[in-house]
Amino acid sequence: MAARTKSAKDRPSYRCTECGWTTAKWLGRCPECQAWGTVEEYGAPAVRTTAAGRVSTAALPIGQVDGRRATARSTGVAELDRVLGGGLVPGAVVLLAGEPGVGKSTLLLDVAAKAAGGEHRTLYVTGEESASQVRLRADRIGALNDDLYLAAETDLSAVLGHLDAVKPSLLVLDSVQTVASPEIDGAPGGMAQVREVAGALIRASKERGMSTLLVGHVTKDGAIAGPRLLEHLVDVVLHFEGDRHARLRLVRGVKNRYGATDEVGCFELHDEGITGLADPSGLFLTRRDEPVPGTCLTVTLEGRRPLVAEVQALTVDSQIPSPRRTVSGLETSRVSMVLAVLEQRGRISALGKRDIYSATVGGVRLSEPAADLAVALALASAASDTPLPKNLVAIGEVGLAGEVRRVTGVQRRLAEAHRLGFTHALVPGDPGKIPRGMTVTEVADMGEALRVLPRSRGAARKDAAARAERPAGSRGRRVPPQDQPPAPDDDLDALPL
Repeated sequence: MAARTKSAKDRPSYRCTECGWTTAKWLGRCPECQAWGTVEEYGAPAVRTTAAGRVSTAALPIGQVDGRRATARSTGVAELDRVLGGGLVPGAVVLLAGEPGVGKSTLLLDVAAKAAGGEHRTLYVTGEESASQVRLRADRIGALNDDLYLAAETDLSAVLGHLDAVKPSLLVLDSVQTVASPEIDGAPGGMAQVREVAGALIRASKERGMSTLLVGHVTKDGAIAGPRLLEHLVDVVLHFEGDRHARLRLVRGVKNRYGATDEVGCFELHDEGITGLADPSGLFLTRRDEPVPGTCLTVTLEGRRPLVAEVQALTVDSQIPSPRRTVSGLETSRVSMVLAVLEQRGRISALGKRDIYSATVGGVRLSEPAADLAVALALASAASDTPLPKNLVAIGEVGLAGEVRRVTGVQRRLAEAHRLGFTHALVPGDPGKIPRGMTVTEVADMGEALRVLPRSRGAARKDAAARAERPAGSRGRRVPPQDQPPAPDDDLDALPL
């Protein structure tokens, strides 16, 4: 008699502990979330029933629920309150992630000191430093407060014991990857440990009505380290961004159950600590008495905040067969696309044989397409060694056909440029309401945009001499496209700005 085949319910199944994806065979890497070593065997789930139990609080109509308990309280740092949607909500858990050395601990220590006072206590738990090291930083940035309590712990049970002793209104844990539970196997920072630590602190926050700020590490790709479940459990996820060689720091909201997710807070990191910047546009500009070739200003939107930034370009004769293309603060792919449009649609053929360098000022990163027009004008200005008109900003996306496309938030961008004293702007299409005292020129393509670039004196004298030496019978001859001057029109005088 043939042996009875194993039924489907008797066969082992495998499930990813990270995302829950199931399969009939074991795999080293989950094809759903791309995590390694997370696929584990699990048996057929037993059928269980749970009897109805006693409820903790009776269900109420939503109109009778007291919403005052979820009123946000200010952190004392206006820029952080802006990103959080007004402040910290009691019981909310916030995850702040960023690269090492960007300033996460400095910012949260400052928040912990300013949020403490009166009936509100703050508990700062560090798992990466000793208490004396944190005290030295607090002395340096002026973050001393009698209601700020400090503890150095890496054991979850000890952290929960400090919560019972201090009874804080705000808990700051630096960082969640350094704390481990003795009841869970695995090293600190592992997926199981991070999940257990975060779950225990979230339960404690909801039960006590305590706000919690968790510091999270990031991987070399910039993603938050640990299980993806961590980002789903917390209420707010913030990313702390910035170049360590620049002073500017940005706190960007990625997830927020109590506010908008497109807000950005700007900070300046210095020797005395970190300071919020209500008007950070000055960091991205270079003040000059006279305009310089190869520079153009634009207005970018970081979240809903408009920022005036400067784009710089430099072109030099190349000494190698393949000219260099160096980019800093801009997307390499978009700069390459703008260069191709300038050569093909703008008739600027000299760019292909020269080394080209393009960068931003102040460490700001311009990734939105609205900066394309400013990049194009800066490159054209550098190629012709002719400065753009003073107090000019350029806003628009450049297409492969040479057209200048519309972008969002043009009125907010123009209002910010006008507030900072800029009087002229190049925009695509209808800009809507124009600030009083500001001249706005609409451009439809790169040909119209390049006409704003004044003709250099040397080129004008050279063309005048060439026209004088041309025979009378050939003055009406049509010039082939490859022999035309850089701009598409013969008259390259500036538009009436």
